[in-house]
Amino acid sequence: MKISVIIPTYKPQAYLWECLDSLANQTFAKSDFEVLLILNGCKDPYEKLIRAYLNRHSDLQVIFIQTDQAGVSNARNIALNMANGEYVAFIDDDDYVSSRYLEELYAKASPNTISLSYAFAFKEGKPEKQLDYYISDAYDSCIKKKGKHRLLSSARKFFSGPCMKLIPRTFIQNRRFDVRFRNGEDSLFMFLISDKIENIAFTSKEAVYFRRYRENSAVVAKRSLSSVINNSLLLITCYTQIYMSSPLKYSFLFYFTRLLGAIHLIVKAF
Repeated sequence: MKISVIIPTYKPQAYLWECLDSLANQTFAKSDFEVLLILNGCKDPYEKLIRAYLNRHSDLQVIFIQTDQAGVSNARNIALNMANGEYVAFIDDDDYVSSRYLEELYAKASPNTISLSYAFAFKEGKPEKQLDYYISDAYDSCIKKKGKHRLLSSARKFFSGPCMKLIPRTFIQNRRFDVRFRNGEDSLFMFLISDKIENIAFTSKEAVYFRRYRENSAVVAKRSLSSVINNSLLLITCYTQIYMSSPLKYSFLFYFTRLLGAIHLIVKAF
């Protein structure tokens, strides 16, 4: 198996079908990728609806798991434990991808290289209008530069989360998302596996990750000041523990930017 696509979902709505449809329409051979769909923290009617969809799309290789334990990190960890692909792609259930997404990511990836796609952000209900998005800007900046891209170039902005990229499973090994966090776990996971990243490659703009912004999504949900402070301080502690566990393998500058990011969240909350 070449690629394992991991999709955690919680009380999904119609956007999940759009996400799965985009995978059913891939130019990449369906025999070469699997989808690990993890329904977490809920059951019916969502499980029945998902199974009905999968029965209508038997050409997709989908491993479907329902777990009563909620949490996107737990769902992703369950999927990682079952993944068979040489590479792993994470997609959020309310996002979707272009038809050439997997094909181009796979063509650019290698055992020591993470491949990155273009990102298109939009507000729910207005998919035709592209929003300003820092990752889209980072893509444009990197594409203008020739030669190999490194983690500390503009490309580092891609590493706030696991989506929009294809990750060699050898980078991940037995390392998993920290289930203690409800915010910041994506960036922490990417820092955890950053000791394996040697090269970065970019697809063309034909490989697109469509990022949907919903009013009630976890991404835009507001948190209390105390929650932000406690979460950020714990993140700083975890970043430091990871870096100090192997300071010669992890980039100090990348570690420092992660600390600045956590501090920025505290300042922004006031």
